[in-house]
Amino acid sequence: MPRAKFQTLTEQMFYILLCLKDECCGTDIMEKVLKITDSRISVGPGTLYNLLEQFVYEEIICETKVEGRRRSYILTKKGKEILETEYKRIQKQADDYRRLFEEEK
Repeated sequence: MPRAKFQTLTEQMFYILLCLKDECCGTDIMEKVLKITDSRISVGPGTLYNLLEQFVYEEIICETKVEGRRRSYILTKKGKEILETEYKRIQKQADDYRRLFEEEK
């Protein structure tokens, strides 16, 4: 059975949504992801704009303004819930890791 779309997020998806806590455009998102992750993760324009389009379609983000070709976005309530769910999932993974490695001591 295939998993529901956006049930879990890739790192790139997670950081794109994290950046959209505040309104910003695609170029800003690419720069913010690099800054937040200390250049550990980058998002190319093809991936970014494809994901932004999917996120808008799924009402995870919404477009806030258009200035020529520059479009700005922000997280919706649904997007915040998805991001929070993913954060909790990642926390549980970290908790499992700690618990299992502490048992070895």
